[in-house]
Amino acid sequence: MDGDYVIAGVFSIHHYMHTVKHNFTTMPEPLKCTGSIDSRELRLSHTMVFAIEEINNSTELLPGIKLGYQMHDSCGSVPVTVHAAFQLLNGIDPVFYTGDNCSQSGIVMAVVGESGSTPSISMSRVIGSFNIPQVSHFATCACLSDKRQYPSFFRTIPSDQFQAEALAKLVKHFGWTWIGAVRSDSDYGNNGMASFLDAAQKEGICVEYSESFYRTHPRSRIQRVADVIRRSTAMVVVAFAASGDLRILLEELLREPSPPRQWIGSEAWVTDPDMLRFSFCTGAIGFAIQKSVIPGLRDFLLDLTPTKVAASPVLTEFWEDAFNCSLGKSTAIDKSLCDGTEDIQTLQSPYTDTSQLRISNMVYKAVYAIAHAIHNAVCQDTNSTTQCDKFTRIDLKQVITQLKKVNFSRNGYDVSFDANGDPVARYELVNWQKSVSGRIEFVTVGHYVASLPVGQELRISRNLIWLEGRTQVPVSVCTDSCPPGTRKVLQKGKPICCYDCLPCPEAEISNATDSPDCFPCPKEFWPNVEGDTCLSKPVEFLSFDEVLGMILAAFSVGGACLAVVTAAVFFRNRTSPIVRANNSELSFLLLFSLTLCFLCSLTFIGAPSEWSCMLRHTAFGITFVLCISCVLGKTIVVLMAFKATLPGSNVMKWFGPPQQRMTVVSFTFIQVLICTIWLVVSPPFPKKNLTIYKERIILECALGSAVGFCAVLGYIGLLAVLCFVLAVLARKLPDNFNEAKLITFSMLIFCAVWITFIPAYVSSPGKFTVAVEIFAILASSFGLILCIFAPKCFIILFKPEKNTKKLLMNKNQY
Repeated sequence: MDGDYVIAGVFSIHHYMHTVKHNFTTMPEPLKCTGSIDSRELRLSHTMVFAIEEINNSTELLPGIKLGYQMHDSCGSVPVTVHAAFQLLNGIDPVFYTGDNCSQSGIVMAVVGESGSTPSISMSRVIGSFNIPQVSHFATCACLSDKRQYPSFFRTIPSDQFQAEALAKLVKHFGWTWIGAVRSDSDYGNNGMASFLDAAQKEGICVEYSESFYRTHPRSRIQRVADVIRRSTAMVVVAFAASGDLRILLEELLREPSPPRQWIGSEAWVTDPDMLRFSFCTGAIGFAIQKSVIPGLRDFLLDLTPTKVAASPVLTEFWEDAFNCSLGKSTAIDKSLCDGTEDIQTLQSPYTDTSQLRISNMVYKAVYAIAHAIHNAVCQDTNSTTQCDKFTRIDLKQVITQLKKVNFSRNGYDVSFDANGDPVARYELVNWQKSVSGRIEFVTVGHYVASLPVGQELRISRNLIWLEGRTQVPVSVCTDSCPPGTRKVLQKGKPICCYDCLPCPEAEISNATDSPDCFPCPKEFWPNVEGDTCLSKPVEFLSFDEVLGMILAAFSVGGACLAVVTAAVFFRNRTSPIVRANNSELSFLLLFSLTLCFLCSLTFIGAPSEWSCMLRHTAFGITFVLCISCVLGKTIVVLMAFKATLPGSNVMKWFGPPQQRMTVVSFTFIQVLICTIWLVVSPPFPKKNLTIYKERIILECALGSAVGFCAVLGYIGLLAVLCFVLAVLARKLPDNFNEAKLITFSMLIFCAVWITFIPAYVSSPGKFTVAVEIFAILASSFGLILCIFAPKCFIILFKPEKNTKKLLMNKNQY
């Protein structure tokens, strides 16, 4: 249609280009489109016509100026698109201007189209050199945002860069980390999929396969892609493809159905009504352009009178395909002649379906954007009136400049372009759902706005239906998530989403799902059985509450009571010969020291504290030295008593009771001095031992100074050995008065206990170290009291007739 300013439209109305075999002997036939008509593309072209007629009838936009239009069918083919581009440059007539200045009388002001990215790229390279602005409604390749290559390209549909990021976030949102990918082998598919794979990698998503195909590829290529989908383990398939390409693949899958797959679609096909016939894709989801309302468009589309249809070859072909009849004089074999009863109002076709106006709105906005740019170039607003000069010759660069500035709203939808010629990215999340009637419908279930803050772009507003009508989100992972307590180990030669889940090593945990590493617990903590939490290690020490502690405490108290009872028996019979004969003063002091020895073992039981640690070792060392000093004193008394019976001997006057007391005090003072130095220099202290057991803490008393501890034990050992030697020397002395045999046997037990104590003490773990030390104290104490005092108590209590001085002087009474 002619006009003051002409806008061209290029749409893929047919599916294929007629291929010609060149024999190079005759002139090639003109390029032409063939195949069936794409009803949606036909609707898009008529939407452009509707917008232009609406503008021509407007009194606000371009008043007094008539816009004309030219329509071209590119059939999605690059050669046809380029041919159309040259026609736009030189006018419809095949006229070549040979002068210096090419006439621009036939050049259009702007072009709306093309629907595909690859044809749009080809067209933009041609018309861009002549500064003809191109506003595409459906070319989404991110490459077209490069203003250095495509300076005159604009679009009303967002770039695939935004869609690729949105698809990656969508896949991540539902936890799918193992997916398949198919794409059109075109600029749209290849560039879009490249952007998606890059975004998916950043989101930690792995791709099992990525296959490309095109509608003109041989069937063997399509079959191979279909077989890859059938054999794959990924439940989710992301298809970045044009609807014409994907239709071929889905038809191939229909011949031999694959296992159920969850399809994720790009905007090129996910809202194409023609695709709804593939019912096995029910549950498909994808991003689409926002659904819109264009008042009056449906009436315009349905206003197809017989005259209009007959005047247009494209409309004639559409009418014949839609109603399966022929308008021509010659009727095809399989078609009857149209009789006029055909009603476009009742036709179910993408052409008449205006319930999902998405891409149509992109065409509508593209036309209005161009009109606003022309308006700003030729019109002047003065005093609430607009004056437009239709005779103004517009420089095409002027139109480009004005297009960059457009910013208006139409039917509630904003129109503007950024520096790259792209609009603000807004998508609807569309889900293929079956209605009550059983028909598959496009249902908007969410939105995606790229301009929102990170993490808030995607918003899902209602429940989704998944593959096979399921309501539960399908699972698509190479390996199930590793639970807490395990870590991920990648499988050799496979993507990062394929891994093994190995339990955390000892003393380490992981408290998150899919943790790549385990981390150690703090020193005083230990993992629980599941390995996902660090728990405080149980603190272990020999306590009064456990059986072993009770038994040792009972023996300790029992031993002390035995010593007290023995002292009571001796005190009651202190005037008896057997008590007087055995040096009663040293005997009572020995019984007192044995009582302290028994009781000092109680300091080893219970939770170690600073004072208890210092007390237990020093009390043990001092009381035992006191005990051994008494025994040593008794042994010396025996030897001195025998020497005193020899003629002319006055030894006893040098080792009387004062000297005996001084000997005991002196030996004990030396141990007190050793313990004092130990406590001053490096005293024992409570310590948490974390090395013996990994899973629990041993609360023990550290020695502080090993030298001090060895000095205390060494001094006790020295006195014990000295006592043992003297007792051995005195064991064969005459008279029943001699108790050296009993002392010898008691010292033999004492030394044996403490010699075996050393390896047992070193090798015993944890609280059993303390138990061994208590056992040694009790065993040696019981050995002394039983060996030295038991025979005497037996005579006093059960053989009183032997408790006489006469019998004590006889040999071998004991």
